[in-house]
Amino acid sequence: MAALLTTGEHPLHVLKRLGEWQEAGIETALVIITGTEGGAVRAPGALLAVNEDQSFGYISGGCIDADVVLQARRAMAEKSPKSLRYGAGSPFVDLPLPCGGAIKLQICPNPNPVVVRELSKALAARQPASLFLAHDGEIAADKFAAALQRFDYQPPLRLRIAGRGADALALASISSAAGYHTTLQLLDDDDIREARGLGLTDIQRLTSISELPDVNDDPWTAFVLLFHDRDLETPLLIQALNGPAFYIGAVGSRRTHAHRCEALHEAGAREAQIARIHGPIGLVPSLRDASLIAFSTLAEIIEAAKSIPSRDDARTAFILLAAGASSRFEHGDKLLADLHGQPVLHHAASLLNAFAPHQAVAVTTPEHIGRAEILERAGWTVITNPNADTGQASSIVCALNALDLNEIDQVLVLLADMPNVSPEHLSRVLKKATHPSVHAIMSESRGTLGPPALFKRDLIPALRTLDGDRGAKSVFLANACAAISIEFSEEESMDIDCVADLERASGALHA
Repeated sequence: MAALLTTGEHPLHVLKRLGEWQEAGIETALVIITGTEGGAVRAPGALLAVNEDQSFGYISGGCIDADVVLQARRAMAEKSPKSLRYGAGSPFVDLPLPCGGAIKLQICPNPNPVVVRELSKALAARQPASLFLAHDGEIAADKFAAALQRFDYQPPLRLRIAGRGADALALASISSAAGYHTTLQLLDDDDIREARGLGLTDIQRLTSISELPDVNDDPWTAFVLLFHDRDLETPLLIQALNGPAFYIGAVGSRRTHAHRCEALHEAGAREAQIARIHGPIGLVPSLRDASLIAFSTLAEIIEAAKSIPSRDDARTAFILLAAGASSRFEHGDKLLADLHGQPVLHHAASLLNAFAPHQAVAVTTPEHIGRAEILERAGWTVITNPNADTGQASSIVCALNALDLNEIDQVLVLLADMPNVSPEHLSRVLKKATHPSVHAIMSESRGTLGPPALFKRDLIPALRTLDGDRGAKSVFLANACAAISIEFSEEESMDIDCVADLERASGALHA
């Protein structure tokens, strides 16, 4: 039977245990790693929960944890926060760190139970969350004037495995044992019975193409396909590719994967989507044993998880410009024209599924009701620009005026008539934006700059002065010393202005 890891590695598990103790009326303390120097087992933000009899979580490889627990209990008795340092430069000379570095800690006795509950609730709902530490040692879930440090947390990884036989069962077993929530989608009754015998409970039956289980993948979900069934694997992969999962992998040889990619092309998947699939899966190629395939695949998933956008992206406002007049499109509204079975606008709007921006505003015009309906269904806050005919600048300014600029650090501008932009490209833009010297980013394809474009807070006043046809590019060029461009594929940079562009976008799948 699968046994869940109980070391308290993830902040959610520590906060949940801490909250349970608090609800039971038990006195507690929360220990936070606030900084490290040199080598360290755990990163800043790692948590340890302590009460009079127990502790949960860890902050080192066992070198100092016992003393930290002792110090936390003293802080509980004294009802006073403590800041501690272990290792180089520490007063605890009898507790050296073998790595030669240093660990800085903050002990918060009797942490605010409301904050603990809010943080735990957010992470359990698979939303990123931040813990703020004040000068007085108190914690908060929202930024406030006295905040000293901020620690960002993401939900735990989750695996969704569609498969049959030993490969699927082995991966699900070690994933569950590692503490990851694991969903199994199985074809055969024997596999379902064996999975239940292993202690796996989140099991869905795969029956037919027309009755695929609904999925709730998020940016912290990995999807793994572990069987060969062309009729089912193509729709399952397309279902995953249309969602925000950070990892998609499929078992099989290189030849099998090539045939799989051809089938996905024929089913309407884009090149950029297909490129997301890890195939053959695993860090080690050509393995034959189920247990080894499972370990190799899980290792690849953990490696891929490093690229998941950080909490900093939550302070990004997404702006989608969808107020164009379609004047060059020969047959009606270009954003409502069909592309791969969905309106053109749907493709850009659905990018929101892969991210959790702090705010997301889409700009359209009062008469484009159909556009607004698509955008609202996709989760955008829709505003209308009655002056859209004066140029794109008015829509940018309109969007900025609708944002709460005190709550964001940067804006990411997207165009609704660019249907092939991938979540991976936006992730690259957001990752580059974490560098403090970068204040503006634009995408570049064959020497041409354009959206998606990102601007830090200090450039927002300049964006608000735009007028007429002056777009965000003028602000980018005016701040060249703090601006960079990111290479953008020709396929992804394609925009739709006329019917010929729409035909070209459809044909790009098979180019």
